[in-house]
Amino acid sequence: MNREEIEKVVQLRNALSERIRGVVVDQQETVDLMLTALLSEGHILLEGVPGTAKTLLARSFAACLSLEFKRIQFTPDLMPGDVVGTNLFNFQSGEFTFVEGPVFTEMLLADEINRTPPRTQAALLEAMQEGQVTIDGETHSLPFPFIVIATQNPIDMEGTFPLPEAQLDRFMVRISLGYPTIEQEEDVVLRYQSGGDLPSQEVEVDSNQLRLMQQAVSEVRVENSIRRYIVDLVRATRVSERTKLGASPRASISLYRASQARAGLLGRDYVIPDDVKILSQPVLSHRIIPTANARLRGYSQNSIVEEVLSSIPVPIEKD
Repeated sequence: MNREEIEKVVQLRNALSERIRGVVVDQQETVDLMLTALLSEGHILLEGVPGTAKTLLARSFAACLSLEFKRIQFTPDLMPGDVVGTNLFNFQSGEFTFVEGPVFTEMLLADEINRTPPRTQAALLEAMQEGQVTIDGETHSLPFPFIVIATQNPIDMEGTFPLPEAQLDRFMVRISLGYPTIEQEEDVVLRYQSGGDLPSQEVEVDSNQLRLMQQAVSEVRVENSIRRYIVDLVRATRVSERTKLGASPRASISLYRASQARAGLLGRDYVIPDDVKILSQPVLSHRIIPTANARLRGYSQNSIVEEVLSSIPVPIEKD
């Protein structure tokens, strides 16, 4: 276990939080979840109604890191080739030339991803899972790291297309942004009365340093009892009478790796049960589909996860 790298992870958390706090009000928990996904090589889904700073938060997060950043505004007329790229005919050479799409970057902001039809949404599936895209039978590798930060509006809003289950499953965490408190909203109005701006300073983290930190958190110790606790939680979502579809084995891997990353962010080289419990909602809830009867009874994805958490015994830490 590289203790020096864990210290760098803690320093990264503190530095990012300080930068983003100057732009977005009171989002420490959200920043921690985004960092958890970044260090676990996972993708991030930010959900909330318009005007709750989803795009600003994503842009601020990217602006704080010295990683290549691109943004796609997803619209109903966006085509798959607009995302991944396409082969264009070069009349001078008489051959087709591959023109890279905006997906060829280290950090991609997919803004309002559910404003575009499923066919275009699916263009990101291979990129998010395999770190590559296939165009006309030819495979093109994406840079490392490749992190997608997607924003979406609630699915019951006009002009939205629900993300397919296969794509939702590829997001490590879903973070729901609600309305601010009255004090926070007053702070927002006061802060931006003269115009807001993105963080002016970057945190010096290049791809090599990020890889070392990711390696460090992957070595965080997870006891057998906690690993079994993770598996039991995920499996319980599949057998619950409230769910038509439970969380997949990919969810078990995501919860395991996210727990390691959270422990590292807090300066620990071992995972505790609270890491798993705190991350269960953002990692599992978007992977669950409640039954029609459960919906009628008022059960949401979040309440089902809470019910599962209360039904599985928590491992007792050894002295």
